[in-house]
Amino acid sequence: MTYCVGILVQAGLVLLADTRTNAGVDNVSIYKKLHPLAQTDGHLIFVCTAGSLSVTQSMLSMLEEGMPCLDDSGVTRTVATQPTMFRVAQLVGEALTTAKRAIGITLEGTRINASASVLVGGRIADGPLMLFQIYAEGNFIECAPDAPFLQIGELKYGKPILDRTLTFESGLDEAVKVALISFDSTMRSNLSVGRPIDLVAIPTDASRDVVRIRLSEDDPYFNQLSASWGRMMNESRMAIPDPPFMTKTSD
Repeated sequence: MTYCVGILVQAGLVLLADTRTNAGVDNVSIYKKLHPLAQTDGHLIFVCTAGSLSVTQSMLSMLEEGMPCLDDSGVTRTVATQPTMFRVAQLVGEALTTAKRAIGITLEGTRINASASVLVGGRIADGPLMLFQIYAEGNFIECAPDAPFLQIGELKYGKPILDRTLTFESGLDEAVKVALISFDSTMRSNLSVGRPIDLVAIPTDASRDVVRIRLSEDDPYFNQLSASWGRMMNESRMAIPDPPFMTKTSD
């Protein structure tokens, strides 16, 4: 199982992905799920992947080699040559469906799931930061200010904190903090999601540095965040009055 979250606020874009692909008492493996698609002077684009590893690996290879041209030019289509983020989302969706279709044929008659989904975010030239969620069928949705985040994978445990605390006006530091709390909540409830966590934060202000980091199993900040969040939730719970209907009253 996987958990990935993308957040698009006024201050910038945040993408996070866990690295766990298998979990059990004695069987834990990791695989990178946050990948750069293009890092040129004009293109800064990343993708998070969830679902079938064979499908997402095939998709990434297709995008790296280039998708077939649609005219007689013979020039392959790559992420780095797309003029807009919308066109990037279309190209990634095409690669995803092509990979799913090809691998799905080989898995016919088996119980192996060939489904996958991805988050694609970044900017082209001086254009705005944008974030898309692309489904296995190739269709996609765009992240909007009224709901400034998108999730794929094991999303249900981490969604409440995003719903309650995140707004389009949230600062970039705050967005990163909320995303990490969302991961902590997910990891508490599902063993199949775990560290290391890969993170990229792209400020809206292009003059600021892009942050790329991997939070390891013993990362001190994440450990502090997890402990503080647990303590503060307990303190808040105890501060809330008990239900009045649970108090017995005499006639």
